[in-house]
Order: sequence, then C-alpha cells, then structure tokens
Amino acid sequence: MTFSICVREQYEDDSGTEQTRFGVAVTTRLAGVGNLCPFVNEYGAVATQSFVNTELGEKGVEYLADGLGVEDALEALLNADDGSPQRQLHGVGREGEFAFSGDECKDWYGDIVGENYTVAGNLLTGEAVVESVAETYEETRDDDLPLAKRLLDCLAAGQAEGGDKREELHVQSAAIRVAKTEDEPVEPAYNDIRVDATETPIVDLRETIKLATESYEMALERYEEAYEEDEESGL
Repeated sequence: MTFSICVREQYEDDSGTEQTRFGVAVTTRLAGVGNLCPFVNEYGAVATQSFVNTELGEKGVEYLADGLGVEDALEALLNADDGSPQRQLHGVGREGEFAFSGDECKDWYGDIVGENYTVAGNLLTGEAVVESVAETYEETRDDDLPLAKRLLDCLAAGQAEGGDKREELHVQSAAIRVAKTEDEPVEPAYNDIRVDATETPIVDLRETIKLATESYEMALERYEEAYEEDEESGL
C-alpha cells in the first residue's frame, strides 16, 4: 500500500565541519501515513510499512541512537516480531543500509538497497515504481536543492510510474522527514512536513513545501539574530 525511501548524506556546514543528514519520504493510498511509517533522528532513518508495526520504527531509531548498526538494530526487532512475514522494514544508519520485505507482503512488493539509501514498496503497480524512486535519487543527490525537496521528487517519480495500485482508494497521504547532526538557529519547517488526507498528495506536498520554504526564509530574515542570541545564551 506504500512506497518509501530512506537516505543518508554527508556534507560540510558553513564552517567546514563535516555533518550528516538523514531523510525519509513515504506516500500511500490511506490517510495519515506521516504518523505511522517514517522515523528519523540524527543517527538514522527508518520506514516501517505493510501491516505497519510502529514499534519497529520507534525502537529502530532509538537503537540507532544507542549505537547499534542499522542491520543489527532492525534484524533484532524483526526477530522479535511475530508478524514479520507481513512487514516491510528498511533504513539507513550512520553506517550501512538494511531492507527487509516479508514473503507475505502483497504484490507487487520489493526493495532496493543502494549506496547510502534504501527504497521499498508493496501493493504497487510494479517494480518500476521503486526503480524510478531509486534512479531519481541517484540522479539528484548531488544537486544543491535541500534534501526534503529532492525526496519529494523521488516520490513524484514513483507516483508517475503508477505508485500504489489500489485506485479505488481515493484518499491518499504523504510525508517527508529530515534530521541533521548540524545545529541550526532556525530549523527549516520543510524538514518535517506532511499531508494527511488528500486526493493529490504529491501536488499538495509540493505546495506545502513551497509555503514552508517561504515561511522559513521570512523567519530567517526577521528573527535570525534573536534565534542566535537564544542559542548562545542556552535558552
């Protein structure tokens, strides 16, 4: 019923310090996917889907924060989950990638593990959906656009290939979440954005990100000095 992507990227901040950002993006033909599937912190990104068990995502990022590798963390959770044959679980940590699709997931289902990213989907129109998501990420990962906007392009590419095959379900949703090791005076609002119930999730999410970007730029222009003073004073 869902397809999603998790990524890890290394970059340098304005001071030349090496930082890491993690992102996860997901869409489905049900409402409220942003509350169920995507999980992220400064240690990794995890997506849980196909008969969702939110504990897999919640504990997954907690285990990554505790220092476990992504493969060890997610395999441990699956081993303790009686419903694992029906699950899809994938993600990235500070090092490594992991993807699992249980053999009781609904066709078409499958996953891709690439360099610093994972993609998975189930109840899709076909393999081309996840392939297009992966190809779009690889083609855009060196672009200057914020990660959230590039992840949206990945979702759009998967949707263009058919996405979720259950066309009788008109209510859809989508979400994008990004976390960084870098501390910023103002966190961009588009790094945690979602649409919970709509017939056009990609279009609506794109408009929401556009408005969130405008809001972020306005906040920087008007309040950045105040935010920086608060950060320096520990408030």
